[in-house]
Amino acid sequence: MLNALIVVWRESLEAMLVIGVLLAWIARQPEPAPLRRGLWAGAAGGLLLAALLGAATFLVQSELQGEALEIFQIVMVFVAAALIVQMVLWMRKHGRGMRRELERQAGQASGALGVGLVTAFAVAREGAETVVFLYGLGLESGGGALLANAGAAATGFVLAAATAWLIARGSRLLSYRTLFAISEVLLLLIAASLLAGGIDRMIGMDWIPPLLDPVWDSSALLDDGSGIGRVLADFLGYRARPSASVLIGYLVFWSLTLWALWRTGRRPAAA
Repeated sequence: MLNALIVVWRESLEAMLVIGVLLAWIARQPEPAPLRRGLWAGAAGGLLLAALLGAATFLVQSELQGEALEIFQIVMVFVAAALIVQMVLWMRKHGRGMRRELERQAGQASGALGVGLVTAFAVAREGAETVVFLYGLGLESGGGALLANAGAAATGFVLAAATAWLIARGSRLLSYRTLFAISEVLLLLIAASLLAGGIDRMIGMDWIPPLLDPVWDSSALLDDGSGIGRVLADFLGYRARPSASVLIGYLVFWSLTLWALWRTGRRPAAA
């Protein structure tokens, strides 16, 4: 549930900041009214595209059975984890110049239609990522947590709106860079948790060997089936009885991710 809240908060905040940047740009134009209508029409169109993706995802799932369904779900879990990492890396690389890039795209767009398309693409991208993330998180949480995840997603959206409003007001309590730096860490922890869940599913299907299972047993100290242990399992991918395959997956994930973050952080300095 916490994972869904964080993901929706981050994705919704990005979309709202994009809209805020474009609204500020529109306010400086000679005839802002039609451009503003085009922006809101584009935002609605982007949300519609994301909703259609969500409907298509569940339609595909309903048509699959047995091993085909399991393959689809495992692939979606890994895609969600990969998208989270890609999103963090993309924002690291382009976040500082995102305002200038959006204004450039809006300036090159042809009137209200062009601004609407720029907005629709930005909102649809964030919405599509959210759909994939929530689907992957829902699979890891189980069907019984669907209502709780929906409530967490709604809460995340409300918190994103409040955060965007405070940033727009120039609140000294909130720093855009600090918020996104903290959210980067949280999102990468969620991605690692999704990865662990996907590997566990593959082991359960006998697609990969556990190698050594378990490597240790800490269930007497902190069980991952209930209480704090369950929260850590959902949020951090904690395993009281981890297999060697899961631990290797963790090692590879964090090694590659930290290397990519280091490399992305060096590029502006090198340039």
